[in-house]
Amino acid sequence: MQFPNLDPVFFRLGPLEFRWYGLMYVIGFVAAYFVILAEIRRRKIPLSRDDVADMIFAVALGVIVGGRTGYVLFYNLSDYLAHPLKVFAVWEGGMSFHGGLVGALLGGLWFVRKKKLDFLAMADVGFLTAPIGLGLGRIGNFINGELYGRVTDVPWGMVFPDPQAGNLPRHPSQLYEAFLEGPVIFIVLWTLARKQRPKGVIFWTFIALYGAFRFFVEFFREPDVQLGFILGGFSMGQLLSFPMAVGGMWMIRRCWSRDKGR
Repeated sequence: MQFPNLDPVFFRLGPLEFRWYGLMYVIGFVAAYFVILAEIRRRKIPLSRDDVADMIFAVALGVIVGGRTGYVLFYNLSDYLAHPLKVFAVWEGGMSFHGGLVGALLGGLWFVRKKKLDFLAMADVGFLTAPIGLGLGRIGNFINGELYGRVTDVPWGMVFPDPQAGNLPRHPSQLYEAFLEGPVIFIVLWTLARKQRPKGVIFWTFIALYGAFRFFVEFFREPDVQLGFILGGFSMGQLLSFPMAVGGMWMIRRCWSRDKGR
């Protein structure tokens, strides 16, 4: 299959270009605002609309700064040490989910401390919306023709336009991730949220599921060219995701055990 003729830019205004990938971030954060607003009302958490907007802003800033920092540190440190000003060239791409996760947690921690709220209770609400942005972001990766998969002979293998793809059919791994990290995780978390659960279960379920799904999909995804395979044939994404899967499952068990012990 040939990669569909998709323009990553959906609107041009003189020298300015507005890309689908950036739009996906915007849609994700807007959707998060309305979902979180509805959820805090259902849970009777004392936050106003402005408070929710402030929380989204803090988390969004954390995602962007953390995502960029994580990419620099985990995926291309030597290049950025040689060309430090490229750190600010965000239009060239380069975001790390794991760095963005740390940034989101720090932004959220700052907000809940400011409002004197319980961190895990708010994390259960906030991370309920994370699969929306993740799924949309992976679709943005697909439109950009980036982060494609390894060479394959499956019938749905796709030839991507990137010259580094070698004009060979590859797994559309962005769509695998979009499905697993988006609708699948969202349905699981939303189902959990419909009933009373021990505090932290939704948050740690997200951590565990993302870690497991990312570890799995990395077997089909082409590793970053500057890193290749590291440490026992695993990719950087797998090394960062495996602790999330294991640690998340362990923490879910602790949440349930702590609740039973009350």
